[in-house]
Amino acid sequence: MIGIRHLIQCHCVLPQYRKSENPIFHKFIVFSTIDENEDVLSKFVECNNCGVIHNITDICKSEIVHKVEDVRSIITIDDIIPTLPPNIVSILSSHKSDISIWEHVKFIYDNDRWGDSVTIARDQVGDTSQIKVLTIKSENRVKIDSHARKDEILGEYELK
Repeated sequence: MIGIRHLIQCHCVLPQYRKSENPIFHKFIVFSTIDENEDVLSKFVECNNCGVIHNITDICKSEIVHKVEDVRSIITIDDIIPTLPPNIVSILSSHKSDISIWEHVKFIYDNDRWGDSVTIARDQVGDTSQIKVLTIKSENRVKIDSHARKDEILGEYELK
């Protein structure tokens, strides 16, 4: 089994785009598990902007669940905190990590995937990106690295 973070698009629009001729729909990151048959395990997630419930059906694909406003079975950060070591909770909390990062780290611990890494912060200044990566070396050892890179523009393109 493997885990992956990926984008889901909601039908809501962030306030700064509401008056645009072509509004940009909100996207948010979710964590999904892929089984041995390379199928994404279905689960419910909540949009972090409007609260609408999505059923994850595949990588970058979801279906909005209609007529449902509150699903108590969705995993929350508060559900995950007791399952992780205090040093990990401290790191993720201080970085204001979203639920997808918490779920990814929990997946690493639950499946003894020592050596796996999770990006916990990303900043872009001009044409340079910097990321901070948490690597979980073992149950009691972690490593945090920061990497900077120059971003390249691959060419002009037009959205249609």
